Amino acid sequence: MKARLGVIGGSGLYDLPGLEDRREEMVETPWGAPSAALRFGRIGTTEIVFLPRHGDGHRFSPTGINYRANIDALKRAGVTDIVSFSAVGSYREELPPGTFVLPDQLLDRTSARESSFFGNGCVAHVPFGDPFGPRLRQRVAAAARRAGVTIREGGTAVCMEGPQFSTRAESLFYKGQGHDVIGMTSMPEAKLAREAEITYCMCAMVTDFDCWHPDHGDVNIELILRQVHDNTQAARRVLAEMAADFPLQREECPVGSHRALDFAIITAPDARDPALVARLDAVAGRVLR
Repeated sequence: MKARLGVIGGSGLYDLPGLEDRREEMVETPWGAPSAALRFGRIGTTEIVFLPRHGDGHRFSPTGINYRANIDALKRAGVTDIVSFSAVGSYREELPPGTFVLPDQLLDRTSARESSFFGNGCVAHVPFGDPFGPRLRQRVAAAARRAGVTIREGGTAVCMEGPQFSTRAESLFYKGQGHDVIGMTSMPEAKLAREAEITYCMCAMVTDFDCWHPDHGDVNIELILRQVHDNTQAARRVLAEMAADFPLQREECPVGSHRALDFAIITAPDARDPALVARLDAVAGRVLR
């Protein structure tokens, strides 16, 4: 299968300059409209589809993002791998602002979001023990090092509901649990990508120390925006390096994200809701046809 790299831009990363043969298309989905028109193009020989998660001008809050439409639209565009850039707070002294982190685990603390393409009428349980593609993560790490960006592989990312930042009690609790970073957008995005059989890697860009650190002020938008600009420039360098070494054909994912639906759907064919099955044409068409 031909590889196509999807890039989801978080806070500050609303466009991707340098795309050749660029075009835009608003992709319709059965789940509603995605955050913005998809930006198609290429860097060298690597085909890229870019989507700003929060929309043009940062219109959507973390809870208000239509994650299902975003992932469905990328699937319809032929995306096989997603690198998701997200602004995060750090729980570790050794992960200061400006550091990029590639987590290998995820703790979901969201509560107000549509978190699955499946449901009554077509029930599916995808494996999600390892939420991020290890081989894709290694490619991002190697690209970051070539780009001169400080990066740490591994760790746990907490995804909170927001849109407010953490209380000090929450911040100290998650730090005490040994977690590494906290953000607001990795879930249900990562889970939906798994349901759509898209390999997913979170690239967490540290902007602050949340509010646990005794020597730093509480996190606020002014603090974040000062760091976001530098992180955005670094993210673009990482992508340029990654595109120079991205495979033309899709690689198998060691944790099985490329075939996550092989044994996931449990509803008997004659019991499936035709209306829901029709909505799943892009996400699960491979196993439902």
